[in-house]
Amino acid sequence: MSGKEEKIVEEKENEEVSKRNKKKFEKYENEIELLKTQVEYWKNEYYRAYADTKNLRSSLEKDHQSAMKYRIEGFVDELLPVLDSFYVVLKKEPEDPVLRNYLTGFQFIYKNLCSVLENEGVKEIFPQVGDKFDSASMNAVELKESEMEDGKVIEVYAKGYLLHDRIVRPAMVVVSGKPEKQEEKKKN
Repeated sequence: MSGKEEKIVEEKENEEVSKRNKKKFEKYENEIELLKTQVEYWKNEYYRAYADTKNLRSSLEKDHQSAMKYRIEGFVDELLPVLDSFYVVLKKEPEDPVLRNYLTGFQFIYKNLCSVLENEGVKEIFPQVGDKFDSASMNAVELKESEMEDGKVIEVYAKGYLLHDRIVRPAMVVVSGKPEKQEEKKKN
């Protein structure tokens, strides 16, 4: 083989090697593009999972704070009849001095109990006679005709109680107004 022929063979070999390298390069470029796409996909999945976890953590923290804030709601609800009994008994002043001494002890216990509940976020809802009826914090037990303007509190049967910003029990009140007559109810 002469020098020209060798050169031609060498050029052909170089072309073949170049073609093979070009194919390999294209294959690697395609693989790189595929890997870039996969990296982007998994990066987005990671951020989405991270955001979901952060939102879940935030939601759980809020739920936990709410549970801690209102943890005694059931206890307070069960304690209300006891508080009501204290309130009713302490409204009347006995004439007997011995009973007055007992009453003083019960007043002390009642005040301490109310103080402990206040420290836990319990507040009384105690509307006064003449206050405007508020359906958010009061429950109208009865509607009576009165000289007062309609929608005013005439009498308070039981105090209401609020735990932070949540009503445990509305105040039970009698409201001034014109009750429907039996005849009007029968017609309707």
